[in-house]
Amino acid sequence: MEEELQKLTINEGKGGNESNIELSSDISLRLLDVSDIDDFMVWATDDKVTRFCSFDSYTSKEDGINYIKNTVSRHPWYRAICVNNRPVGSISVTANSGNDKCRGELGYVLAADYWGKGIATKAVKMVANTIFDEWPHLERLEALVDVENVGSQRVLEKAGFTREAVLRKYLILKGTTRDRIIFSLLSTDPRN
Repeated sequence: MEEELQKLTINEGKGGNESNIELSSDISLRLLDVSDIDDFMVWATDDKVTRFCSFDSYTSKEDGINYIKNTVSRHPWYRAICVNNRPVGSISVTANSGNDKCRGELGYVLAADYWGKGIATKAVKMVANTIFDEWPHLERLEALVDVENVGSQRVLEKAGFTREAVLRKYLILKGTTRDRIIFSLLSTDPRN
């Protein structure tokens, strides 16, 4: 995937004391490797980040290495979200099979220090602009987002996804039954 240069405006501070800092960052997607374990552990061990994820926060580097070796490396479409080639999160598309092979599910996670800077939105747009060419059988890309995860909902909306419905009592997450919002992007939809 082609690397792109993006200008980001970062608001720092609280209340009325916000200052704008212009930052040039090279945002790219690449394969996640075991050598990225220290960066992976930054987001994978953070309870704020994993709050809405299907997995619990990692507690050991060994578990993280095993996940990268046994799951990430075998996944058909799993990438690190990088800022200046340093992983700050991950994004994946999971294919369906059989009668559902026309659909894929998008998932992503980003280290908390990078929230609100447009990085996740840019990564989702990068995937949306290429996945339908890479997987010609794919006609629909879906994302399921917790109703309380407003930031992730905004990412998908800004990336051109359509909010379709609230799926009530859709799954049990960390012992609690949760509602999900389903978003979609079709291969025929305009791209941002």
